[in-house]
Amino acid sequence: MIAHLRGRAVANTRDGLVLDVGGVGYLVAATPTAVRKADGGDDVSLHTYLHVRDDALQLYGFADASERELFVQLLSVNGIGPKVALAIVSGSPVGDLRRAIALEDAARFQAIPGIGKKTAERIVLELKGALADAIAPSSETPGSEHAVARDALLGLGYSPVDAEKALADTDPNLPPEERVRLALKRAA
Repeated sequence: MIAHLRGRAVANTRDGLVLDVGGVGYLVAATPTAVRKADGGDDVSLHTYLHVRDDALQLYGFADASERELFVQLLSVNGIGPKVALAIVSGSPVGDLRRAIALEDAARFQAIPGIGKKTAERIVLELKGALADAIAPSSETPGSEHAVARDALLGLGYSPVDAEKALADTDPNLPPEERVRLALKRAA
């Protein structure tokens, strides 16, 4: 298995990042944070995951070990393949996604294109036990405040996708009512 690559980014295509390692160009489907990391300098180190199929070998790249770890955990969920897992890990910071799982916030995953209600609920159900030790949910965590703000927007008629987009433009450290006010103000 290829678990780590260090080299120079030579291209960023629609299919992924091309990383030159010792004269060999590896095509890596990478998270946005990994792509930004590659743009930042000559030499870049990426954590990778090699997905083996009957007809292809696909390499996925991550900026740090926590992204890769969550990606692998998502692959263990029934019905989640590497492309969907990459979309999930690419959509939000790993800490926020882990909090959403620990808080059983399935709507957070529904906001990701290609994930419906049943798949989102399956992600939370299958991974919450694995992540329970990593994060202890409390009423003071930013994840729960995010859920309160999102639920308020859902109550006002926003779809889960639109609510997540509206909250993405607000400061996550603000109280939920302030985040909702700012989201509504920007939408007007």
